[in-house]
Order: sequence, then structure tokens, then C-alpha cells
Amino acid sequence: MHRSNRLFEIIQILRSASRPMTAEVLSGKLEVSVRTVYRDISALQMMSTPIEGEPGIGYVMRRGYDLPPLNFDLEEVEALRVGLALLSRTGDSALLRAAGRIHEKIDALHGPADWLQVAPWGAPPDDPAKGCVSVSVLRDAIRNERKLELTYQDEQRCQTIRTVRPLALVYHLECVMLACWCEFRAAFRHFRTDRIYGCELLEDNFAGQGDVLRAMWPDLNRWDAAAALPANPV
Repeated sequence: MHRSNRLFEIIQILRSASRPMTAEVLSGKLEVSVRTVYRDISALQMMSTPIEGEPGIGYVMRRGYDLPPLNFDLEEVEALRVGLALLSRTGDSALLRAAGRIHEKIDALHGPADWLQVAPWGAPPDDPAKGCVSVSVLRDAIRNERKLELTYQDEQRCQTIRTVRPLALVYHLECVMLACWCEFRAAFRHFRTDRIYGCELLEDNFAGQGDVLRAMWPDLNRWDAAAALPANPV
């Protein structure tokens, strides 16, 4: 999480808290160190954000402090709610946590809307405890143009190890596909993320090549082609 986003999250958490929150609790929610929380709190206080408290006791937001309202009309807010709820179908746990934080911000300004419901069934969750690689790791590799070494298991339980240049994630209803340039095959390949049982971020990168490779990746029927591929990349 970028620092600017983290500072915003601290404000949101303290605004909605009913009692003082310690740096330890905040660090758990933000997934950063306690020292980082102390630095962020100090930075916010220097920016005249009305946060009161001290280490060991906890922090509170002074009453009356508010943020500018979201400039969305009613249907736009409902579209956001439904779209965020649909993220539960992707199996991407990091995006789902981010969606929960956005939901809290919308509810704080507009109140809850429990009558808008989305069925959660879809792709399996990317639970590292069950041997699945976190999709957020793949997204980071795409964003930073870093090569990956994947351990992939096909539907016949045959394992292969591939060095790939990750290019895109394709979210289907029942699975997520990682589109790559496979160095072993010297061709584009698609891998189901729930069958990636090992993923090592390599020192090698492919800086500046991502956009070029995505342009080479078939533009016509891109999503249909990915969906129609067999479950076993060859």
C-alpha cells in the first residue's frame, strides 16, 4: 500500500472507531510495522489532522473532522457497490480486502445498502495456506515487469516449471488466467492461477517490453481466445 493511501486509511479507521486505537491494532489492519504507524500518525498530526493520543494509550480522531463527500450520484454509488461485491468472485484476496475498505468509505458517507446482494460463487480463493499463489504477487510482477518462475500443475497433475514474462490477468467467472510470454515455448501462454503452486520472483526484468508484448498479444477475440485455451498450457 502506498504511503498516501495508508495515511488516508488511518484517517478512515480512526473516524469510524468508537474507542482509542493503539498503534499495534492499526499496524495489524494496515499490514505494516508499528514504527511505520507512529511515523504516519506523526506526519498526519504535522498536517493539522486532529488526531489525539500517544504511544501505549491509543489514538482517536477529534469529533467533527470529515473528508469531502464522494461526488457520485445515487446510481453511480450503487454501481460501485455491486462492482465491488463482484470482486468476491475473482478469488483475488488482496482486491477483496481493498474492496472492503472502499465499501467502508462509501457506507460512512451514504449509509449501508444491505438490499444490494451479489452471490459470492466464482473462482476459488488464492489461499497460500492451501498451496495457491497470491494473485497480488502476480499483479505486482506485471506492474513492475519482473520475470517469474512458475511451478504449474495441469489437470492431469503433471508439473512443469516455466520462466515467464507476466503480461495480464484475465478474470473469468470460475478462474483467473495469467497471460504470459513463456520463454520455454517462445510463445504466449495462459496459466490458471489456481494451478500455480509455486512462484518465484526473479531478479531478471523485462522493463519496457510489457506494452510491446501486450500489443503483440492477440487483440481480436483476446478474452474468447484465453477462455477457449485448454487447461494445460503446452
